[in-house]
Amino acid sequence: MTKKILEGMVVSDKSNKTVVVEVKRKFVHPFYGKVISRSKKYHAHDEKNKFKKGDVVKIVESKPISKLKTWEVIDK
Repeated sequence: MTKKILEGMVVSDKSNKTVVVEVKRKFVHPFYGKVISRSKKYHAHDEKNKFKKGDVVKIVESKPISKLKTWEVIDK
């Protein structure tokens, strides 16, 4: 099974070795046909603390690292 890869913006880098990435997606409502945007925040592992707030990054699924972290940052 392949791992999911998502792209989003770093909204917080305050924690050590952790960044919070906000992923936005747009889809058409099945009944009304209106374009709706939704966002979700993911806690991702950043081993070297090299990503800062405002960076656009890609994250990939990984094994659970902590209670909230099940994603890893792969690149900008």
